[in-house]
Amino acid sequence: MPFDTPSSTALTSSALANAIRALAMDAVQKANSGHPGAPMGMAEMAQALWTRHLKHNPAAPHWADRDRFVLSNGHASMLIYALLHLTGYDLPMDQLQAFRQLHSLTPGHPEVDVTPGVETTTGPLGQGVTNAVGMALAEKLLAAEFNRDGHTIVDHHTYVFLGDGCMMEGISHEACALAGAWKLNKLVALYDDNGISIDGKVAPWFVDNTAQRFQAYGWNVIGPVDGHDVDAVDAAIAQAKQSADKPTLIVCKTAIGHGSPNRAGTAKAHGEPLGAEEIGLTRAALGWSAEPFTIPAEVKAGWDASAAGAAVQAAWDERFAAYETAFPELAAEFVRRMAGELPADFAEIAVDAVGDAHDKAETVASRKASQIALGHFTARLPELLGGSADLTGSNLTNTPSTPAFRVDEAGAVVKTEAGQIGRHINYGVREFGMAAIMNGVALHGGYIPYGGTFLTFSDYSRNAIRMASLMKKRVIHVFTHDSIGLGEDGPTHQSVEHAASLRLIPGLDVWRPADTTETAVAWTIALANKHRPSALLLSRQNLPYLPKTDADVITRGAYVLAEPSEVGLNKAPKAVIIATGSEVHLALRAQEELAKKKIPVRVVSMPSTTVFDRQDLDYKKAVLPPKLPRIAVEAGVTDFWWKYGCAAVVGLDRFGESAPAGELFKLFGFTAENVALTVRKVLAK
Repeated sequence: MPFDTPSSTALTSSALANAIRALAMDAVQKANSGHPGAPMGMAEMAQALWTRHLKHNPAAPHWADRDRFVLSNGHASMLIYALLHLTGYDLPMDQLQAFRQLHSLTPGHPEVDVTPGVETTTGPLGQGVTNAVGMALAEKLLAAEFNRDGHTIVDHHTYVFLGDGCMMEGISHEACALAGAWKLNKLVALYDDNGISIDGKVAPWFVDNTAQRFQAYGWNVIGPVDGHDVDAVDAAIAQAKQSADKPTLIVCKTAIGHGSPNRAGTAKAHGEPLGAEEIGLTRAALGWSAEPFTIPAEVKAGWDASAAGAAVQAAWDERFAAYETAFPELAAEFVRRMAGELPADFAEIAVDAVGDAHDKAETVASRKASQIALGHFTARLPELLGGSADLTGSNLTNTPSTPAFRVDEAGAVVKTEAGQIGRHINYGVREFGMAAIMNGVALHGGYIPYGGTFLTFSDYSRNAIRMASLMKKRVIHVFTHDSIGLGEDGPTHQSVEHAASLRLIPGLDVWRPADTTETAVAWTIALANKHRPSALLLSRQNLPYLPKTDADVITRGAYVLAEPSEVGLNKAPKAVIIATGSEVHLALRAQEELAKKKIPVRVVSMPSTTVFDRQDLDYKKAVLPPKLPRIAVEAGVTDFWWKYGCAAVVGLDRFGESAPAGELFKLFGFTAENVALTVRKVLAK
């Protein structure tokens, strides 16, 4: 059913748009901080979309088949806060008055799960539109997977507002090119083409032909249209919704700070309050006589989407009830997946994966161990949606259960002979785009995204990884070729500082497993972490299986792998060697070397420092006794390890070299002999 509030018959168009302008001016002025110009310039764009097209229910912000709205130019946050308040979301006026204040529901940039109705956290420009691509992808895949003839339960659009800054950020190129390749016809982007950024008019440094750029991506391009003409924007959106095989860009020509007599069209309107005098002049120019933070009753009624939202959701509920009757198992699966819950037998699946790794005790690269574990999980978790940034054969993120995602010439998702959709995505050489698209998929719901590249290229993805942590979303990054162990490609590809730097991101679980069992456990925890992203750092070179009696302790991030008794010394340890990943087997060999000299040491494998850091103090003391000196071993920068009170670190505080891996490990001191010597020097002190 069409979504239409009673605005067009109740009021003149300008009164509704001016409500947004007034709230934006007043909130920024009260906070003495913020960006009034963009909300003022996009007011009619927002009015056209939110009162005539956007399918949503303010009483149910998480309703599954709602349209998604993304404000990619998140500095314009007062636009979305005004819209949410005016249309009936649980965002009272006192929260708008508390704009940018501590613990308010109206932070400086929109944050998902803070403000009701906000779909994603935006602020870093370009990532919002990229999240929107992920949301549109998830919608397309879910529709192909769950809709049946006569029963359409997934059928919504993703709308995104973006500005010049988003267009200039390189990530928008990565994401929008993919949107065109994937024929995401239900993605509609409205470009606030006002020609102004913080430094002034963008013409000297932003001369792209944006329309031709998006046409080259395979998008429909509509406009330029007058962004201050509600009917023109309305007509453009209606046209965009008719697209069967292409996403659409609507170019809206606007004036930043529209309505302000002295600031409109200037950089002064961008990132600072208009000032009391200019606000007064603007109110007079707009004919807006209401007091600050006061919305006339007729304007509020014109915006209110409560009744229309309840009706459109009720119609969907009726359709879903019919679907549930016809396809009860599919309906239950859809509900489970949109709730982000794992299958009821997930514990059994995990036990099978970990048990298989333990029983086979294979000597393989941890990237291969990851693929083996994924084989178990992807076969039984249909929500796993994988991919790689042009490195599938190296990252090993594909399995027999994840055919390649493809669309046909008409834009339909290609299915296998068994009727399955593709679940492995070729992102191309677009690491940043992949990371932020995965965030969008996770935000939409229905899938658990994972994607692979080399660990050194996590630099390209880093800001999107940070955003996943900030948003507390389950996104899994598979980073292979994790150290100098990749060998001949040399220092450009050899990760040195990356493990340490990723561990600094709050809320990100980082795993560097040492063998197949640790890798399977890492996948288990990553999948179980509903509100936490994960990064798996995996080796190119083969790693020996490490005998162990208990796999459960791996879930605690670090555990005692070998006591002195396991190398023939029935003595209490005099030191602890802590190691991760490919260096754990070096620690065990060093333990053997030290045993020959009657020096007893404990070996601790620490596949996840971030998980270990969350353990209780008693467990930490049990693994790392306070009075025993600690020596860390990891083929990366040493600074990170001093936090554990280490007496020494066998690490690498320089870039690597181009040579076979074995030669490099010897060159940089990653040998059992050097680790043993380091322990002896510590004990000698």
